[in-house]
Amino acid sequence: MGQQLETRAYVAGKLLTGEALLETDYILYRQSGRKNTKLLRVKVAFADVKSLAAKDGWLVVRHAAGTLELELGPRAEKWIEKIRSPKSRLDKLGVVNGARVALTGAQDTEFRRELAARGAECAEGTPSKDSALIFFGAESRPDLARVKTLSSRLASSGALWILYPKGQKHITENDVIAAGRAAGLKDVKVVGFSPTHTALKFVIPVANR
Repeated sequence: MGQQLETRAYVAGKLLTGEALLETDYILYRQSGRKNTKLLRVKVAFADVKSLAAKDGWLVVRHAAGTLELELGPRAEKWIEKIRSPKSRLDKLGVVNGARVALTGAQDTEFRRELAARGAECAEGTPSKDSALIFFGAESRPDLARVKTLSSRLASSGALWILYPKGQKHITENDVIAAGRAAGLKDVKVVGFSPTHTALKFVIPVANR
């Protein structure tokens, strides 16, 4: 899902300030504060949620390990809907039935199974010209050198998704965004691809199509 916002939270009776994230299959809350300070981090998998309620703009999540309360304002009801009826990974990535997909770089086996189940036509290796949907696995900064070439293979309204490891220093979100922009692309969406990887979506700016 990749939805995130700065907000307050109640955890174990304490009022905290930090960042709430709503991902494909879990909620994450990270307390903000100074570096080198032990900060609280709460991750709640949808499968562990026992009940959900919205009250006065607060989302109350009772889960297997306790209760997490998030101040979301009008978003509280929307988050409840998304948690109860989450979209699939392919829905988040814009893969429709029978889509033509180009895969290059490392991809996980489960992702390929999901594509096959949706009837997607998958091509491996260098994408053909005017590709509508390219998934590129980048595991390190040097891999990002391929982004410019891949951008030239996109259809005018196509999308390049760059999949990269989470929480690593050898390749960061800033590295990925910089590579996409250097190739003349615009970053428009982020999705939690898996427990270990993030997906960033790039498109050709409307003015350049």
